[in-house]
Amino acid sequence: MSDNDNVSAARPRFVLAIFVLVMAALMWRVVDLQLLSKNFLRQQGDARYLRVVTVPASRGTITDRHGEPLAVSTPVDSVWANPKELMQARDRWKELARGLDIPYKRFEALVERHQQREFVYLRRRVHPALASKVMALQIPGISLQREFRRYYPAGEVTAHVLGFTNVDDAGQEGLELAYDHWLLGEPGTKRVIKDRLGRIVENVENIREPVLGRNLMLSIDRRLQYLAYRELKAAVRKHKAKSGSVVVLDARTGEVLAMANQPAYNPNNRSSLRGDYYRNRAVTDVFEPGSTIKPFTIGVALASGKYSASTVLNTSPGYMRVGRNTIRDIRNYGSIDVTTVIQKSSNVGTSKIALSLEPEKLWEMFSGVGFGVATGTGFPGEASGVLTGHWRWHPIDQATIAFGYGLSVTPLQLARAYMVLAADGELRPVTFEYQPTISEGIPVMTPEVARQVRAMLETVVNDGGTGQLARVAGYRTAGKTGTVRKNGVSGYQEDRYTSMFAGMVPATNPRLVMVVTIDEPSAGDYYGGVIAAPVFASVMAGALRLLDSAPDDLNSRGRELQLRNAAASGDDAPRVALSLPGGT
Repeated sequence: MSDNDNVSAARPRFVLAIFVLVMAALMWRVVDLQLLSKNFLRQQGDARYLRVVTVPASRGTITDRHGEPLAVSTPVDSVWANPKELMQARDRWKELARGLDIPYKRFEALVERHQQREFVYLRRRVHPALASKVMALQIPGISLQREFRRYYPAGEVTAHVLGFTNVDDAGQEGLELAYDHWLLGEPGTKRVIKDRLGRIVENVENIREPVLGRNLMLSIDRRLQYLAYRELKAAVRKHKAKSGSVVVLDARTGEVLAMANQPAYNPNNRSSLRGDYYRNRAVTDVFEPGSTIKPFTIGVALASGKYSASTVLNTSPGYMRVGRNTIRDIRNYGSIDVTTVIQKSSNVGTSKIALSLEPEKLWEMFSGVGFGVATGTGFPGEASGVLTGHWRWHPIDQATIAFGYGLSVTPLQLARAYMVLAADGELRPVTFEYQPTISEGIPVMTPEVARQVRAMLETVVNDGGTGQLARVAGYRTAGKTGTVRKNGVSGYQEDRYTSMFAGMVPATNPRLVMVVTIDEPSAGDYYGGVIAAPVFASVMAGALRLLDSAPDDLNSRGRELQLRNAAASGDDAPRVALSLPGGT
């Protein structure tokens, strides 16, 4: 056999050997990939598609005292992008901008400004339909992230009490801010697999479970809240007032059952709102309380032993001089007893009583009922008001402070002070949290004095009093009107007033305490007995029905209907007048 024949015979064997070696190499590679290097390759793949993502935690729900939701968090999606990837799909930017409803120039600037980053929000908390529409475009670098959006079912009715959260679900105002640490949840984490478009295609494992925020039950009664809001809004509109506030307290527990302000805002849509609408005026705004403070001056007088309800004072000729200043009544009441001083809201009578008392005793009473210090509710931005020390008082200061000028309070402070009269002399803590038990208070005046003052306040809403329009049919009502001129740069203004009414029902065993303030009414009337008292009557009448409180004065219903009919027909309704610098 020749050499050529040997070569020809060896060539097939050589080719076969090459094929065998190649097949062996391929088989080895298969074994290596599938068995020996499996874990390594899986780690490499996971490094490209496996991600650790945050699992948002829902914020706690806020409810009223009956469990009705006032603030809830609902899951939504936010659209985000990886600018590095999105830069490669520039030809689809206009399509994406239209889908997100973002002006193209703004969208372009946003992406280019963050092109070196791997994460940027395009739109937060979008509607589910919009999120689905955007993801259907299948544009590289676009993903969704689950978040929560806060929703307030009662809208502006509870806006000032609850406040609101920001885009990151953190409390910014009101009780959302005060209880942020309580409501805020703790986010969790998990490993997921994402596809090339950044979408989650598989949940691999939970690393840490999210901890939901704790729920908060408030003392607010949503029914009473709506009632107070509705009546206040109607009064502010009717009298063309600048603003107004209402506070309703449970006289037994100190709970805030309702708190409303005007003007209000919708926390579900804050795109075009003014910052001054956010503040809770019932807690943050101060005013001079005027004649609503007179019951506490009378309380000091009764406690001193120098006066009783029937002690007679001579208020003639309807004014009195204190140094270079003159204090006036609306008219000359002549000789009247202490009860009539309250009923007619006599500044002269109140001043004479105050000047006969020790300044320290007056200050102790005003300070004792909570004037000059915050109520301690923890509400953000709460004002403490102003009560100067008695050692700085001159006689004119002692006289004017006794009928409500020269000190300032918030509506909540004034309501808390009147709760002392309703609670037989005890100062009880005020709270926004649900508290079903009766709170222990600090004695400020004796029960006997508190009951005597309360009886005097009943005469204010009876025939001949300044607050007849505050009468609640079927219930004995106790309260006090107040009308004060507002202080300006050049002194007390001639045409700017704050109208007030503070009171309680049923007077025999008070269940509710309420304060109404209407700031700068400009439709004609401005007296507290005409502007604020009807709001008190309307809210209290509805509240007592809702709370199923038993009437304690069935004989008053006929007279109440007469008063309402007279007011509605334009007949001479009970009116009061202002005596400066004091008020009624």
